Amino acid sequence: MENLGGTLTQLLPLVVLIAIFYFLIIRPQQKQAKNHRDMIASLDKGDKIVTSGGFIVEVVKKEEEYFMVRLNDDTIVKLAKDYVAKKVEK
Repeated sequence: MENLGGTLTQLLPLVVLIAIFYFLIIRPQQKQAKNHRDMIASLDKGDKIVTSGGFIVEVVKKEEEYFMVRLNDDTIVKLAKDYVAKKVEK
């Protein structure tokens, strides 16, 4: 019985470290990724976004894996959804 108590005492710091690692690193990253997925899903025609390359573009059309975006008055290109950094709030 004493051996069981010693084992638990040795494992307690490891369990505490794993809990701290989860709450300080893993959980915030998961929350940020979920917020980013929700933001991308909510984008619609006419929204302005910033790409990960730094371009500010306007969404013209939403496709399955891409957005058709307008760079200027006569340039429309495809942008992979993975490269949307953030939505420009009006």
